Amino acid sequence: MPQEELARLQEERLRHTISQALKTPFYRQRFAQLKVDPGKIKTVKDLQRLPFTTKEDLRQGFPFDFLAVPLEEVVRLHSSSGTTGTPTVIYHTAQDLERWTNQVARCLYMVGVRKTDIFQNMMSYGLFTGGLGMHYGAERLGAMTIPIGTGNSKRQIWFLQFFKTTVVHILPSYALLLAQLIKSEGLDPKRDLNLHIMLIGAEPHSEETRKRIEEAFGAKAYNSYGLSEMNGPGVAFECPYQNGMHLWEDYYILEVVDPKTGEPCREGEVGEIVLTTIYRDATPILRYRTRDLASFTAEPCPCGRTHRRISRIQGRSDDMFIFRGVNIFPIQIEKVLMNIPEVGNNYRIVLAREDYRDIMRIEVEIKSELFFGDLQKLERLQERIQAELRSEILVTPEVILVEPGTLPTQEGKAQRVFDHRQM
Repeated sequence: MPQEELARLQEERLRHTISQALKTPFYRQRFAQLKVDPGKIKTVKDLQRLPFTTKEDLRQGFPFDFLAVPLEEVVRLHSSSGTTGTPTVIYHTAQDLERWTNQVARCLYMVGVRKTDIFQNMMSYGLFTGGLGMHYGAERLGAMTIPIGTGNSKRQIWFLQFFKTTVVHILPSYALLLAQLIKSEGLDPKRDLNLHIMLIGAEPHSEETRKRIEEAFGAKAYNSYGLSEMNGPGVAFECPYQNGMHLWEDYYILEVVDPKTGEPCREGEVGEIVLTTIYRDATPILRYRTRDLASFTAEPCPCGRTHRRISRIQGRSDDMFIFRGVNIFPIQIEKVLMNIPEVGNNYRIVLAREDYRDIMRIEVEIKSELFFGDLQKLERLQERIQAELRSEILVTPEVILVEPGTLPTQEGKAQRVFDHRQM
């Protein structure tokens, strides 16, 4: 769709979304407090007159302050875990789910998934949106879908072999772990499996990690972006050119703002993604601060799609940690480590305070043939890692090289940062 038509469609759907939002207690009260005439919010520029919606707003609005339809029209809800406080809840009508399914199917078709594929979904099912979102998208395309869920790696490998799975949906950290486990079974992930497409997401990861995954499995790994407040997976997705993720602007209005000032960022400038739903009835959300950091580009994509692209997620504003006055994102450290061939797939960042001084230790697994090899080579590798990290994060961490398999692993999202400074 030409961008001019896309803009008109956005404005048409925005006006409908504003009318839906006024059916919710939260936005009805917000418009009244601001003394803003909802009828004057007609364009994307008008939308910027409204304040942001935050996760804290959603928590305070629990359970029904963001619900815009009668409860009997709701056919599903998804929720955050609520382990750190009141959960956030997103409601869906049957039509909302139909739209979301088509949105995900669009993403999968774009990267080459077809009805002839065997799709193994290694993501969690239930309140987490990743499993069900991708599941219904794959079924919409007619692909045979295996809802295996997370964990039980031996069973995952058996299904990969026996059913000759061609497409998987998997966490990037678990993909690297699974490659090691497959090799430990005496198998070659490239030779003994049939994978040709891997859909990776749900945790920030670097381009270097993606390259490792592709090299390990001999398959293309496509980056995806989503969050439960905006349905879940399928908000943005890479096309085969892998030069950014197309954010579907017929479903969302995209803004990228300075996290501190809230002012719009220029094209190519990293800022916080702010999203407005414009194609969902049960839970409309206006100007939602995602805390995810990325840039955008409106440059034409060789694939021909006209939706703007966002960059790889650089991190989350609330994932950043401060070390000796320097702002550091974990993905900066991952990018350096995954670009060093001698480094294995697992590492962790330990922050501590000793004698009133902050200490950063980065524990890094390295390839076994190096760990048990020449001591001088190990020392040179340690110095090289330390120097490259210092160049990237502007401080000098302590680097500890450890034997493969030493650091703990998990089949869910990887925990990389262990901050003991406040304990």
